[in-house]
Amino acid sequence: MSVSERLKALGPPVGAAALTLALLTGWTAVGGAGRARPVEAGPGWVLLPTVSAAPATAAFFTIRNPGAIPDELTGARWEFGGRITLKRHLHQGAAGRWEPTASLAVPGGGELAMSPEDADLMIADPPPLRAGQWVEFALTFRHSPELRLRAQVLAPAERPR
Repeated sequence: MSVSERLKALGPPVGAAALTLALLTGWTAVGGAGRARPVEAGPGWVLLPTVSAAPATAAFFTIRNPGAIPDELTGARWEFGGRITLKRHLHQGAAGRWEPTASLAVPGGGELAMSPEDADLMIADPPPLRAGQWVEFALTFRHSPELRLRAQVLAPAERPR
């Protein structure tokens, strides 16, 4: 095969590679690569304290990450102010304990499904709450913008399973 025939044969693959490179460069330039997609969540729920002078309660949300880049929940606040602590249950054999944490992982392409058995937002000294009441929260993340959500106050027997 002559040199000119070899160059002619290389034309389509080299052209395809050049086009792919140009498209990827454009995609990156407009922010399509290397950035996290914002996390998403629907309404959550707050556990109704079982005694009137409860020192704390907890809130739960399911946060979905539609992108491939992991994110982290780094904080929360609610309409009543006060302290909200991110918490995770540490399993130790048949026992376990709760421990505050600086962040909760929201894996890329996955979700953080808070539950009484895993992770939650511990709310210190909540005001009186009533079953069925809706309350406002703002969740903050390492990469995603702040997420404003509502959560319904539920009695222990009504909580999602």
